Amino acid sequence: MYALAAAAGNLLGAAAVTSRRRWSVNALDGMLALSAGFMMSVSVTDMLPEAIEAGGRSAAVVALVGYLLVHLTQHTLAPHFHFGEETHEVSASVGASALVGLMLHTLVDGVAIAAAFNVGPALGLVVWMAILLHKFPEGLAISSLFLAAGASRARALAAAGALGAATVAGVLLTDVVPVLSAHGLALSAGVTLYVGASNLVPEFQSKRGWRLPASFFAGCGLYFLARTVARVG
Repeated sequence: MYALAAAAGNLLGAAAVTSRRRWSVNALDGMLALSAGFMMSVSVTDMLPEAIEAGGRSAAVVALVGYLLVHLTQHTLAPHFHFGEETHEVSASVGASALVGLMLHTLVDGVAIAAAFNVGPALGLVVWMAILLHKFPEGLAISSLFLAAGASRARALAAAGALGAATVAGVLLTDVVPVLSAHGLALSAGVTLYVGASNLVPEFQSKRGWRLPASFFAGCGLYFLARTVARVG
């Protein structure tokens, strides 16, 4: 259920672009900043400590591997990728490479949801919230990249659908693939930290004004509020 809800966020982001309706760039920037604060907080404060407690020092190495894998797939093999709407014409190969890189990331999103709920419902809920928050800009980014490469709106929606399907697959695979059962939380901690710190923060940190920094710190505060409510519940 949680994975399907996250996958729906990818489709909503794609629909914002493919429907050709007006949407707010300022609102998207605010969402990216809020998501960055939340994701960095949950990865450093909850996911990584829980993974190290369960797996020892090797969990830190696995987290680093997760961080490096995202950099390899999204910014080395697919150097053009960024969160947000693509406004420049690109080649079809750029869109395809970005989709492959993002599918690895969204597969780990599913692993993160399953691994966190395996630890406990409180951690599962806050990790799911962290993932849900960046699903809309993720779907928007891949669909706009496909449109910029000359793809049809149907193919752009299908690309976002593939990201959602990868998230669901990650949940289903976690309990049946031994390495994911053992190291899924550590791997997803590194991926979550990368997405927050190295993908989302650069999207807004060069923009002036107080609104985006405030949204970033609000994301950190929202995490602690969600964590408290989840644990009380």
